[in-house]
Amino acid sequence: MQLDYEKLGFKSGLEIHQQLDTNKLFCNCPFLLRKDEPDFEIKRRLHAVAGESGKVDIAAKHEASLDKDFIYQGYDTTCLVELDEEPPHEINSEALEIALHISLLLNCEIQPITQVMRKTVIDGSNTSGFQRTVMIARDGYIETSKGKVGIWYIYLEEDAARTISEDENSKTYRLDRLGGPMVEVVTAPDIKDAEHVKEVALKIGDILRSCKVKRGIGTIRQDINVSIRGHPRAEIKGFQDPKVFLEVVNKEIERQLGNVGKKIKTKPEVRGANEDNTTKFLRPMPGAARMYPETDLPILKISQQVINQAKKSLPMLRSDLQSELRKEGLSEEYIRMLFKQNKIEEYKELLEVINKPQLIAKTLLVFPKDIAKRKNKSLAEVEKILEDNYNGVFYLVKRRQISESHVKDVLSAIVDGKGLDDAIKLEKVDIGDVEEKIHKIIKEKPGLSEKAYMGLVMKEFKGQIDGKQVMEIIKKFVK
Repeated sequence: MQLDYEKLGFKSGLEIHQQLDTNKLFCNCPFLLRKDEPDFEIKRRLHAVAGESGKVDIAAKHEASLDKDFIYQGYDTTCLVELDEEPPHEINSEALEIALHISLLLNCEIQPITQVMRKTVIDGSNTSGFQRTVMIARDGYIETSKGKVGIWYIYLEEDAARTISEDENSKTYRLDRLGGPMVEVVTAPDIKDAEHVKEVALKIGDILRSCKVKRGIGTIRQDINVSIRGHPRAEIKGFQDPKVFLEVVNKEIERQLGNVGKKIKTKPEVRGANEDNTTKFLRPMPGAARMYPETDLPILKISQQVINQAKKSLPMLRSDLQSELRKEGLSEEYIRMLFKQNKIEEYKELLEVINKPQLIAKTLLVFPKDIAKRKNKSLAEVEKILEDNYNGVFYLVKRRQISESHVKDVLSAIVDGKGLDDAIKLEKVDIGDVEEKIHKIIKEKPGLSEKAYMGLVMKEFKGQIDGKQVMEIIKKFVK
């Protein structure tokens, strides 16, 4: 079915939620998802309360009507703030700076004075019955192939607890995710069609990934708002893969078309995507009644000094950084791996020590895996041992105290427990001795090929010298 989006009065915007890679937002606990068994459980029930307007939100009423017990599992990395037994601490300054980076890259106006708010949430995903959220910036935009798309708001807020299990009477959550810092980007309804939804999501995603955010499945969630003329808005929750946007949006349009003109009362609603990319009703659309000020925290003031500092530390866009890496001569595979393994910062730091892009990338991305496999150790263990030694090793390469071909051997020796001085002893062979020995071998066995002489020399020195250097010397003596 070919859809004429303009004729249908199609309107769409995105709400993108991205986890940040810092400690939690209002306490000092690590934002770390645990795989081991929890240390304790508590049980609670939540009730809907009136918001700032004095009214109870319709979505909160709906959740309260489900009448469920909520079980919360916690760890030694869970504190009283997450259990709602202690007031929130001062907002995480690193998370605030990352939110400012994102806001600036999205061309937004920073809010110099803003209020942390409580958003009523009683589906059990917050122990307190509300989520803390604060508007950081507004009125931005991005450029796309179909014109500007406005950025209405940027919020910095707490992530929810994660669902572990659910039955008719209860729901179990884990508190390791609760309170983690998350940025929400809300676009204007400027999106023109289903393909444009995907383009906008990818463009904003590129900007988010240029900043210090978490990576991997579940770290970014995207909600799509869709409506056509004569039908109220539907918010479709929780997408992680932009590949399905086109089909989900078009199927939602077809569903709404089926309602237009019928004698049924449709209201704005929140819907979830099914496996076949159709949607299902989740709850009524929440309104302003669920918002009220956070009374345990002062007004948040973002000074010009803080904004200027954020501008100074503004990261390069991921797409621009990829172009820069290509100009440096890195292969597409190395570029992909650097981003996937989140090693861009390490790479850039080492590039300041020595201008050897390929060697640095190979050292960070390939050598640790090879060493871990050969030593029968975990990759995490090997990387932890090596991370404090890369600078020293590359400094010695720069001073020609270690050859490039022996970097892996030196790192392997470090993993074995040797200090850097002991690890580089293999390299401390006097070049005069090498030349003398090569000359002697060639004189004793004339007429051999360069490769044959190479084999004899490497055997003599037990592989403890640089092969490239050896070949250069052999070429001097073989006429």
